[in-house]
Amino acid sequence: MENHGTVDSAAAVRHARFGKLPERVRFEEMVEEKQASAHDPARDAFNPEASWTSFSCLAADLGL
Repeated sequence: MENHGTVDSAAAVRHARFGKLPERVRFEEMVEEKQASAHDPARDAFNPEASWTSFSCLAADLGL
């Protein structure tokens, strides 16, 4: 049973490395809160020159 000593040393190394679970991570440490940006009316303003860029229609996509 020469292999028995090798198995025990390998088990001891595994136990030393993985024998204990890491400490729990609290929910507060996993969540990052950022303040929302202020409402920008210029960003949401209608631009008739660029309105075609958001137009979604099969006929327009085919160039009809």
